[in-house]
Amino acid sequence: MNPLFTKIDSLKDKLHSLRPLSRAELQRLREEFIIETTYNSNAIEGNTLTLRETALILQEGITIAEKPLREHLDVIGFKDAFYYIIELASHNALLTEETIKTIHSLVLMNDRENRGKYRKVPVRIVGALHTPPQPYMIEPAIDRLLTQYARWKKEKHILEAAALLHLEFESIHPFIDGNGRTGRLLLNLELIKAGLLPVDIKFTDCRKYYDGFDAYHRNANDPEQIAALIAAYEQEELERYIAIVSP
Repeated sequence: MNPLFTKIDSLKDKLHSLRPLSRAELQRLREEFIIETTYNSNAIEGNTLTLRETALILQEGITIAEKPLREHLDVIGFKDAFYYIIELASHNALLTEETIKTIHSLVLMNDRENRGKYRKVPVRIVGALHTPPQPYMIEPAIDRLLTQYARWKKEKHILEAAALLHLEFESIHPFIDGNGRTGRLLLNLELIKAGLLPVDIKFTDCRKYYDGFDAYHRNANDPEQIAALIAAYEQEELERYIAIVSP
């Protein structure tokens, strides 16, 4: 097992052994995290709103005059989708095709025509080593991925299993838009269900993040690079929480 996975298991056990956060403390930390991950996840996809502007939209309901309405809706949709995965995780909900489509419909709230619907046209990811499957192959590919993921969770550490889920979901690229944001929400749903903390993949790490996808397809579907990135973020979050709750 990756030594970092063992470290994270230890940190998770330590956090769970400490006093729990109060409801107010948990809510404050969660709101701060949601603002930052909303900013980063949208920025990765080209949204030009700054972190401060994202916070103003989510906390104050302020409209940023010079920015498009679509970018405001991207922020609101992602926030709603994040609260939805928190609710799902609280019930340890099984990951299903319906779950994926519902998350996507929240993320893509500004696109009534395509939200929650698989793409009907072939796509190519510019600069990527992998070409997503044709539209008629999407539904069986998602079904196969869900079956594989159920097996991976039994055979592998959750961080590796979740990394594989994320990598394969993005490889399928089932929607015409919103795949990255939906995939990162699915990743966090599964981490939270496993008793871990959600991770915020930073816009500043965008190059490293995309390099991880290329490495996966170049190296016979080895998830090591993305799994290591996710694990590093998880370690950072666990250590931050432990520092807050430690006596």
